[in-house]
Amino acid sequence: MLATFNIIPIGSGESMGDQIAAVLKIVDESGLPYKANAMSTVVEGGWDEINGLVKRCHEEVLKKSPRVVVNIQLDVRPAKPKERITEKLKSVEKRLGKEVKK
Repeated sequence: MLATFNIIPIGSGESMGDQIAAVLKIVDESGLPYKANAMSTVVEGGWDEINGLVKRCHEEVLKKSPRVVVNIQLDVRPAKPKERITEKLKSVEKRLGKEVKK
């Protein structure tokens, strides 16, 4: 399963860099394959692993923000093997005949 999620701290000022860094530290330490980008994080794993990870990240942000918005989007395709986090993009690049910007 692939999941993309973002966590938006509200009420703690304009800069979110410190809180986002704390979230990415949790994601990195989870051991799950992931890719971070400017707007969200994509992670690959099982249902319980992903939900537990997002919960830990949410709880971390709540330590410094009085309100938190969490968006999660799941791509559940049980018949597909792991490594979809990289293989999905490779499939699109093959169809395009070139690499996309990363």
